[in-house]
Amino acid sequence: MILPAMRGPHPEIELIQPLVENQREILTPEALDFLARLADRFTPELVQLLAARKLRQAEYDQGAVPVFDPATADIRDGDWQVAPIPAEVEDRRTEITGPVTRKMVINALNSGAQVYMADFEDSTSPTWSNVIDGQMNLRDAIRRQIDFSSPEGKSYALNEKTAVLMVRPRGLHLPERHLRLAGRPLHGALVDFGLYLFHNHAELLKHGSQPYFYLPKLQHHSEAAWWEKVIAWSEQALGIAHGTVRVTLLIETLPAVFQMHEILHALRSRILGLNCGRWDYIFSYIKTFRNHPDRVLPDRDQVGMTVPFLASYSKLLIQTCHAHGAFAMGGMAAQIPIRGDDEANAVAMEKVRVDKEREANNGHDGTWVAHPGLEPLSRAEFDKVLKGPNQIDRQLAGFTVNVEDLIAPSEGTISEAGVRKNIRVAIQYLAAWLSGNGCVPIDNLMEDAATAEIGRTQLWQWVKQGSGLEDGRTVNQDWLDVLFAEERALLTASAQADAVGAIEKATALLQEMTSNSELVEFLTLPAYDQLND
Repeated sequence: MILPAMRGPHPEIELIQPLVENQREILTPEALDFLARLADRFTPELVQLLAARKLRQAEYDQGAVPVFDPATADIRDGDWQVAPIPAEVEDRRTEITGPVTRKMVINALNSGAQVYMADFEDSTSPTWSNVIDGQMNLRDAIRRQIDFSSPEGKSYALNEKTAVLMVRPRGLHLPERHLRLAGRPLHGALVDFGLYLFHNHAELLKHGSQPYFYLPKLQHHSEAAWWEKVIAWSEQALGIAHGTVRVTLLIETLPAVFQMHEILHALRSRILGLNCGRWDYIFSYIKTFRNHPDRVLPDRDQVGMTVPFLASYSKLLIQTCHAHGAFAMGGMAAQIPIRGDDEANAVAMEKVRVDKEREANNGHDGTWVAHPGLEPLSRAEFDKVLKGPNQIDRQLAGFTVNVEDLIAPSEGTISEAGVRKNIRVAIQYLAAWLSGNGCVPIDNLMEDAATAEIGRTQLWQWVKQGSGLEDGRTVNQDWLDVLFAEERALLTASAQADAVGAIEKATALLQEMTSNSELVEFLTLPAYDQLND
């Protein structure tokens, strides 16, 4: 099906499958024309930026490590500030994140958090229906026309006071196969960003708000500069003032931590701050140093925010952001309330409290939670410390950090239990993702693509490096294959009949990726080809 372009010399958008009626409300001819012009203008440079990532990784594979760029020292040393913070987002002490399903949108906006980050990325399986339904859900929420009734008959509607809405589009690497331009899939980031901004900028401005975005997985300040051009062009095309669109950027890749001043500077007319995307950051550490035998991480459970390379990253982010008048947001608490086991729940909640106490005392301006039940606990820790809406004026003047501090290996051990947990969680998560669910509670933790990536890449690296277990054995592919078979059998034995196929498919895909001679860049790239919708 070819939809004609509405104006301009750009190629036509090709829609791979027919639209159902309600999808036509989002993919209007005008919206598709806007996407076509956006993609036609900015895809060539994006392709070059993604190629540059591969070149840098090839250098790391040969033994290089990320460093601070001498060519941009003037930016790091400069006395400059980002644009002033809008009043409605001066207080961001708690932010809740989650997928863009209708029930989640309502519950998150009602959660009591200051911000809801509606996520088209790591917590959303990018089926076509999830992507387009998510856009409809956000459109309806902004217009306060959203409600939901569960199969059990429970009704959900928005409270009078709700969180400020921010939207995270997909990472730059992810395609959207259902929309093509000149025969190639559009990039999911442009689809998510473009559709949301096109449909909602006027309604947000009418009510005294503005469009807010969270930008994920950037690795270099040139990618931030690309986003600046994308957003500025979009503002002009839609007839809104420059700087109307405001962004927060996640520092969730190891190379980006060496680029934080430059990233803020590239987006200085619109950036609000940076966020510690801790789980993706651990994944990026493993991926960046996949060929470095001296930087192999231990069991995931031993790699918390107090280990040196993560503690240094968090404090450097605070210092950098506050020096330029920007927010320094804390990371995700993956725990969720444990019903029916008061003792286990108390232990889990104490872990959250300690984590948020550390963030607030270090100087973060707010934090993330994955469940509404964690919002009051997390907010309380920031209430104890914050004297105003944030602590941007708090400078970490005495803190110094060097390259080695940011890449120091983490001490610890690898256990059979840790190997099995990586296998089990990765299978369960990927099986759910392939079934259309990108945010899954597993073992009382809220798992998303980032946490599954940690397990998947650790398994690959442990085999690649011949890592030793704490009991003296060596991790090898034959043993890993045995464990995959055992964990798959345990999961299928307890699964519903309609879930067995997804578990089998997920296991096969993960085994293929962990035995591959080259590390697959992102779990979601080969998995996307197996999504049915």
